[in-house]
Amino acid sequence: MNIIIFGASGMVGHGVLLECLDDPSVTSVKTVGRSAVPVEHAKLTQISHSDFLDFSAIADQLGDLDACFWCLGVASSGMTEEAYTRITHDFTVAAAKVLLDKNPGLKMCFISGQGTDPDSKTMWARVKGKAENALLEMPFAQATMFRPGFIRPLRGVKSKTKLYRFMYIVIWPFTPLIMLLGGKSVTDTVSIGQAMLNAVKNGTPKAILDNKDINNLAEG
Repeated sequence: MNIIIFGASGMVGHGVLLECLDDPSVTSVKTVGRSAVPVEHAKLTQISHSDFLDFSAIADQLGDLDACFWCLGVASSGMTEEAYTRITHDFTVAAAKVLLDKNPGLKMCFISGQGTDPDSKTMWARVKGKAENALLEMPFAQATMFRPGFIRPLRGVKSKTKLYRFMYIVIWPFTPLIMLLGGKSVTDTVSIGQAMLNAVKNGTPKAILDNKDINNLAEG
């Protein structure tokens, strides 16, 4: 199985990358990003690219793929809806069109978020919902939307956002309590990676997965 990951330098994407590299059923992993991921592996090919609205320069490197794991995203705080839409929706759709052209049988896994709703009054939730709908309308062999809630970083993975890193340090001692009180809204980077792999290997019960679905799918 050949997989491509967008957003591998982020917390979720890095965690997903590690699970892919460890999985014996995965033959190769490509990453696309502006910055390199500090990981070296015989399976891994890193593709440097800066214009996420135009992939023509690297289109020839985007073939022979079985699945795409889209983990690219930014926090919406302080962003206009136009800027957030450009990254969350426009980047995703631009890449998806090229990937489908090169790989008609491609399976797509998209990291969205708990609370995503195209009709929401909350900007980020509305834009994420728009991106989800765009992917679900495309002719992928399978498209699965992942809506995690609170995500615990495991295996040494860290968030690129300073505020989030500080937050995880502060709340880490309380993680058992968080899991006890809000277990249905808690997952981790390992579970997300395993759930994505199981989704493309075995299919999913539905196209949109909440936190409980993600954790169940991760267990196989």
